Amino acid sequence: MANLKSLAKDTAIYGLSSIIGRFLNYLLVPLYTAKLAAASGGYGIITNIYAYTALIMVILLFGMETTFFRFANKEGEDPHRVYSTTLITVGTLALTFIVLVLLFIKPISQTMGYADHPQYIWVMAVTVGIDAFSAIPFSYLRYQKRPLKFASLKLLNIALNITMNLIYFAVINGKDVGYAFYINLACSSILLCCLCKELSGFRWIFDRELFRRMFHYAWPLLVLSIAGILNQTADKILFPYIYTASDAHAQLGIYGAASKIAMIMAMITQAFSYAYEPFVFGKAREKDSKEMYAQAMKYFIIFTLLAYLAVIAYLDILRYIIGSDYWEGLRVVPIVMAAEIMMGIYFNLSFWYKLIDKTIWGAIFSGIACMVLVAVNVIFVPRYGYMACAWGGFSGYFTCMALSYLVGRKKNPINYPLKDIALYVVFAALLMVLMLMLNRNLGMFGAIALNTVLLLLFVALIVKRDFPLSNLPVVGKYFRKS
Repeated sequence: MANLKSLAKDTAIYGLSSIIGRFLNYLLVPLYTAKLAAASGGYGIITNIYAYTALIMVILLFGMETTFFRFANKEGEDPHRVYSTTLITVGTLALTFIVLVLLFIKPISQTMGYADHPQYIWVMAVTVGIDAFSAIPFSYLRYQKRPLKFASLKLLNIALNITMNLIYFAVINGKDVGYAFYINLACSSILLCCLCKELSGFRWIFDRELFRRMFHYAWPLLVLSIAGILNQTADKILFPYIYTASDAHAQLGIYGAASKIAMIMAMITQAFSYAYEPFVFGKAREKDSKEMYAQAMKYFIIFTLLAYLAVIAYLDILRYIIGSDYWEGLRVVPIVMAAEIMMGIYFNLSFWYKLIDKTIWGAIFSGIACMVLVAVNVIFVPRYGYMACAWGGFSGYFTCMALSYLVGRKKNPINYPLKDIALYVVFAALLMVLMLMLNRNLGMFGAIALNTVLLLLFVALIVKRDFPLSNLPVVGKYFRKS
C-alpha cells in the first residue's frame, strides 16, 4: 500500500503540471479559434502541422525514454553511462533530421501542401528536434524522482508560450498562423537552456556495446510508438488528402478544436504514465508487483471514468473553451474520450511485454491497430468527414487494448479485478446514456443539475466500494467516530 501511495503522490505532482499545463494551453484554443475563424482553415493548419510534429517526435526519440528506464534500473548497468549513450543517440538523430529538412525544404513543403509557406515546415523541424533532445533530460529527472523540477520547467515553458501568443494574437492583434510556430520554437529553445544542469557534470560517453543492446530493446518500441502516435495523429495527417472538399482545413480545424476538450482524458493518462513507468521498472523484482499492477489498473479506470462523466456532464460549459463556430464538432467528444481511456488501459497492459523484454509484441499490437484506424479513415472519411476520424481512433485503441490483454493472459498473466472494473464501466456507461438522452428535453441549467446528480451517484459508488470516507485523512476521524 505504501508503494501505491508513493505512486499516487508522484502522479499528483506530475498530474498537477500536466493538468495545469494543459489547462493553460487551453487558453490558446479560445485565442486561436477567436482570432482564426473556422472557415479560414487557420486552426486546421495548426492541427495538421502539430500532428506531423507528434509523429516526428516519436521517431526521433526512437523509444529511448522507456529504454533508458529499463537499462538504468538493470543490475550491473551504470545509469550515467546509459544516460550519456541515450543523449548522444537522440541528439544525433535530431540534428540529422534538422539538417535533412533544411536541405530539402522545397520538395518537403510541396508534398505536405505548404509550398507557399515553407517556413512552417523548417520551424517545425527545428522545434521538434530540440524537443526530442530535451525529452531525455526530462526522463532523467523522472528517474531521479525529481517531479518538482520536472513540473516547474514544464509549466515555465507553457507560461512563456501562452504569454507570447497573447502578446501577438491579442495585444498586437496579429493574424499570421506562422507566428504560433515561431513562438513554439522560441519557448523550446529557452527550455533547453534551463536543462543545462542535467546536460553537464558527467562524462559524455557513447558505449557501443550498450547501444547495441539498447537498440535491440528499443526498435520494437519505436515501431510500437509510431503505430501508437499514428493512432492519435493519422486522421489529422490524412484528412486533407482524403477529404477532397474545398473546406478540408476548415473541417479539420473544427475536429481539432473539439477534440481539445476531450484531451482532458489525455492529461490524466499522461500524468499517470509519467509516474507509472519508473514505478513499474523499479518495483519489477518485488514479490507483490503483479498485485500492485492489478490494483493500479483498477484505480486508473475508476478515476478516468469519473473524469469522463464529469466532461459529459458539464459539456455545455466546457464548450466555451472553443469559438462558437467550432461547436458543431462537439459530438466527437464522447467518442474521442472513450478512445483515450482505452489508450490508457493499453498503456497499463503494455508492461507485461516490456518487463520480459518482448517489446516486439507492442509493435505487433499497435501496428494492427494502426491499420484498423487508417482503414476506417480511408473508407469512411470521404463520406462522413471528421466523425469517421473519431470512430477510427476508437476502433484502433480498442483493437490494441483487446489484443494486449488476450495475449498477455498467456504470456505474463496478471489477475486484474475484472468484476470490479466491469461494474464501474457498466454503471458509467448507463449514466452517460441517461445524460445524453434526458438532456435533450432540458435547458442548459436543468441538464447541468440533472447531470450533477448522476455524477454524484458515480462518486457514491466509488466511496461505498473503494474509498470509504472513514479512510480519508483529517475528515476520516469524524466518520470513524460515527
